[in-house]
Amino acid sequence: MQIERYIDHTLLKPTATPDAIRQLCAEAREFNFFAVCVNSCYVALAKDELKDSGIKIAAVVGFPLGAMSTKAKVFEAQFCVDHGADEIDMVINIGWLKFGEYGLVKDEITKLKQAIGSRKLKVIIETCYLTAEEKKIASMLVVEGNADFVKTSTGFGSGGATFDDIELIKRVIKDKIQIKASGGIKDKKTAIRYLNMGVSRLGTSSGIEIVKETNP
Repeated sequence: MQIERYIDHTLLKPTATPDAIRQLCAEAREFNFFAVCVNSCYVALAKDELKDSGIKIAAVVGFPLGAMSTKAKVFEAQFCVDHGADEIDMVINIGWLKFGEYGLVKDEITKLKQAIGSRKLKVIIETCYLTAEEKKIASMLVVEGNADFVKTSTGFGSGGATFDDIELIKRVIKDKIQIKASGGIKDKKTAIRYLNMGVSRLGTSSGIEIVKETNP
């Protein structure tokens, strides 16, 4: 298993500097990660650093709270695409979901997918804040909104991915879309278990440690 080809090498800290993003991209080249995942202000820099590498650029939108206006999220997504993003990782409006405004949540997902076209849309549902029923509803809304992935977590909430959540999400989405597990994935054993469960992508800032553990 080429575990590095499932990893989005991630740096989303508010203190991330341009030099730190350059280092992230250099690491992605060295270890052949599938993508880097960065904030929107660093998309152009990452694109330049990774030109001719084949490594994808994933950008977060509405991050990490998800409570921005839909118009603002659509603008940010379009900005990212215009500057070279291949994939968008958006955060849903968690308050809308918990209040039962399912139409608004679905509409927002649909509008972002329309804005980015053929590029991949991963939708972060931030499982740590949801009940089991809300996780089911959120996952189905991601499917109905024509996104490409359900993503578990921002990594900035009170918890990250869990095996139970992946099983729950799989039961809801079946094989209609893919799953990105994110948040708290720090070692080889955990990463491989997620992949064996059917996860298509791993979001982690510990990719180097995972790969070195896999190939000592």
